[in-house]
Amino acid sequence: VRVLYLKETIASLARLLAGTSHGGFPVVCRPKPDHAEVFQGTIKRLELCMLLENEHIFEPKINHEPFSSSHPLSYEKVTVQKLPNLSCLTMLLHRYTTDPRYQQLFINLEPYINKSAVSVQAHFLLQHTYVIFCTLGLRHLTVVGPQNRVVGVITRKDLMPFPL
Repeated sequence: VRVLYLKETIASLARLLAGTSHGGFPVVCRPKPDHAEVFQGTIKRLELCMLLENEHIFEPKINHEPFSSSHPLSYEKVTVQKLPNLSCLTMLLHRYTTDPRYQQLFINLEPYINKSAVSVQAHFLLQHTYVIFCTLGLRHLTVVGPQNRVVGVITRKDLMPFPL
């Protein structure tokens, strides 16, 4: 499962977007250094792309201090239905993955994730999962284990072969 952390480097986000076609990603955090990662919410691919087009929100990470997030983007700026310029985004992703300074710049995803994203337990009934997909019109659903740790993602396509 490809998960994102609340604080991600720009270079790793760019590599993820360039290397996958996933429509959304679970976001996790580690509450304490000795604890397991726990599910925090989800973020869509388009939202990540819009964030990467706004360099002014990138921050250096200094001594594991919390991020300031002093100028988060507005909801309207982040939630788009379609990317305005795909070739521009492709060039940006290439620059972010090849320029070493983007290894040291981070983005705080916390203001942008869907913290009320639906998840299901690993042993949840497939029929009930199907009902959730149909009822809520979801594209993907995070699967978590007993301690709210991400163990998978199920998509509508995954359910198509089953006679539900």
